[in-house]
Amino acid sequence: MTRKFEIHQALIHLAFIVISILMIMPFALVVIVSLTSEPSIIKNGYRFIPEIFSLDAYRYILQSPDMLFRAYGITTLITVAGTLCGLLLTAMTAYVVSRKDYRYNRITTFYVFFTMLFSGGLVPVYILITQYLHLKDTLFALILPVLLSPFNIMVMKGFMSKIPLEIIESAKIDGARELRIFFTIIIPLSKPALATMGLLISFAYWNEWFNAMLYIDNQKLVPLQLLLVRILNSMEFLTSNSEFSQQMGINLAEFPNNSARMAIAVLAGGPMLVIFPFFQRFFVKGLTVGSLKG
Repeated sequence: MTRKFEIHQALIHLAFIVISILMIMPFALVVIVSLTSEPSIIKNGYRFIPEIFSLDAYRYILQSPDMLFRAYGITTLITVAGTLCGLLLTAMTAYVVSRKDYRYNRITTFYVFFTMLFSGGLVPVYILITQYLHLKDTLFALILPVLLSPFNIMVMKGFMSKIPLEIIESAKIDGARELRIFFTIIIPLSKPALATMGLLISFAYWNEWFNAMLYIDNQKLVPLQLLLVRILNSMEFLTSNSEFSQQMGINLAEFPNNSARMAIAVLAGGPMLVIFPFFQRFFVKGLTVGSLKG
């Protein structure tokens, strides 16, 4: 029996190792292709062992390093500020709708859920941000639209609903008020869910570029993703207009088109790929528990 159990465990571990390798390989290929010369890609295609290594793609993207570093700073700032504020508002809203003794529990929950099905529309939101709130060309225009998500509220509500109401009642008997109960009892008990929501919110802010395209005209406030989208668009323009490229003295055979696309993916997603493993166990636990009861 023990022998069969060991063989069974070994097969499970082997299966997960193979699956992990298959999942890592695409990311590794993206990094390797970004370090491959363009003529080598055209000749041999995408390969894990490139014929010629080259940094031309990163040289092309880093032609204006000050602009790139500034974009990194803007994206980091809105990600940190937006994640902290969004996490606080999400937790507070979810805590309210998760309380069974809250009189309007069902109505408020339905109101939050209803906004997942229908939105105000692009034009009304644009008018609200630019004409009424006057947030155009400000960082608040990048933070406010992503600040609160009904999906995140429902997931957090599912987690907080499993916290026994008796804990809250006993704290009230000891004289604790609602704010103290929330920050000293509910928040520490909700760490897995908070880590999950923190990752989801930070990913949303880090990958945000559409709102920046709508509301940001000041080049000093352009975030990373929008800057990389503009670089990608300029590359597509050069490769699709050969006459213009020849007039500019650009050799399309050596222009890092494919490798630069992969380099953009590395620069855009690299930092979040490094951060994610540190919160992975909280992410899995929080998302699993939050999905059990909604």
